[in-house]
Amino acid sequence: MAKKPQRTTTSPARLAAQAEQAARHAEEPTYIDMLDQAEPLGAAQAALAARANETARNAQHEDSDETLAKNEIDNRYSRNAAANRYVNSKQKERRRSGMFTKVLAGLLIVAALAGIGAFGYAQWINSRLTEGVDSSVNDVLVETNLTQEPFYMLLLGTDESIDRNENMSTDGIYRTDTIILARIDPIEKQVTLVSMQRDTQVDLPGYGKQKLNAAYTFGGPELAISTVSELAGVGISHFVLIDMNGLQDVVDALGGIEVNVPMEIWDDDAGGYLPAGVQTLGGWEALILCRARNAYSDYGNGDVYRAANQRLVIQAIANKLLASDVGTIANTVGALSGAVQTDLQVNDIVGLAQAFQGMDTENNIWTGSMPTESFFEDELWFERIIEPDWSQMMQRVDSGLPPTEDSSIDFLTGTVLANAGSAGKSGQSGEDLAAKTGTIAVRNGSGVDGLAATVQKRLEAQGYTVSDIGDADSFNYNQTVVVYEDPDRAEEAADIVAVLGEGHVEKNDLEYIMSEDFLVVIGKDYANNSDE
Repeated sequence: MAKKPQRTTTSPARLAAQAEQAARHAEEPTYIDMLDQAEPLGAAQAALAARANETARNAQHEDSDETLAKNEIDNRYSRNAAANRYVNSKQKERRRSGMFTKVLAGLLIVAALAGIGAFGYAQWINSRLTEGVDSSVNDVLVETNLTQEPFYMLLLGTDESIDRNENMSTDGIYRTDTIILARIDPIEKQVTLVSMQRDTQVDLPGYGKQKLNAAYTFGGPELAISTVSELAGVGISHFVLIDMNGLQDVVDALGGIEVNVPMEIWDDDAGGYLPAGVQTLGGWEALILCRARNAYSDYGNGDVYRAANQRLVIQAIANKLLASDVGTIANTVGALSGAVQTDLQVNDIVGLAQAFQGMDTENNIWTGSMPTESFFEDELWFERIIEPDWSQMMQRVDSGLPPTEDSSIDFLTGTVLANAGSAGKSGQSGEDLAAKTGTIAVRNGSGVDGLAATVQKRLEAQGYTVSDIGDADSFNYNQTVVVYEDPDRAEEAADIVAVLGEGHVEKNDLEYIMSEDFLVVIGKDYANNSDE
């Protein structure tokens, strides 16, 4: 097993790029700056401002300098030429809901004080959301009622960013490294997120065998949508594309998101370091979690772990947005307009948010990944869809069920690979996990660096409490052993062996010094199998 990676520091080049980006952002005028530079309000503008303030008070919106600052909209992202392929927004029925009125009030204050008509301001937001959209995408989108029936949405995350646009590090070619098929059910208040492997081999018309993420590169959103639709066997009604920096803006507009980071991340390529555990992530930290792939190289396919973390961040954003006040929602809509390209408009987004008010985000956001297997062809690694499993998964999803029957947590990293809501974790119900009692001490008797911490994560992922880890008295243990003292706990010790997949059970006959209920001494058998 490879040793735990040493902590690295952000490269000088990355630090310089971040500093340049921060300076560029700091130079941009905020809405408060715009107000300071605006001409004095005329009578009509003053009346509009007064009506906006009255509307805001009725909506319990606090009219203050702090709220105005929260409602700043970031306009720092230029549009790449690829955006010109996007679809013209379809005409949809407008829902003048209570929430829309409240959010509009927040936006109206800024518009009024800046001397902008409220209608013109909303149109400006919409034009940013749909800027560059090409009507040809309408041919591959399926018409559905946004708030009255389930529908599918394609979420695309591109490696395009303002930094890469400026330094041309990708020669103007961008691929969608994040591809998530989402089933949105506003009636049952359920969301299903299925990650699709970017390296999945597909046959693109006119381009032959390619990786799935090349569909956007060659044919824009319309080819990406039609390709995913054919793979999944479902019609897609809407799409959202966000670049890497755009995600950062959305999280910052929400004031951060609470995430349980499954493991400590050292990944300079992803942007730096993240500690493990429950914490509030700002935009940059969320970006690190969504980008991290190399940090998982010792555990398996980094793309799988990265996709799981991206779904985790999306769930955290939904949690925060649905629980936010009116000012925060208005601010987020503004941030979205500068970071996202979509066929949706302001009242579509707000209507969806209203439809999902009161959603049980812990149990009704389900996640999973397209089942694939790796293969090597023409000097490239691809992923091949495991057809029977994929067909079964999509049948479940289309029927309104979680992608998998049970939740699944990776033993080694604690990463949630599939979330089936109340179905439990790793095939166990919440009651089974809570039933684990007693404390465990883990000792590394194999000599492989970091193995005690790895076993700790594996046991804790199954609901056990590990109170102490360290090295054993020697590194000459060939077999893993689970030691217990209380005769009534022999069966529980055997369960621990089953979780580890290696070892045997021993009753302590004073050979071992232990203060916990169980002692796990890791042997070379576990270390050898962990390397496979």
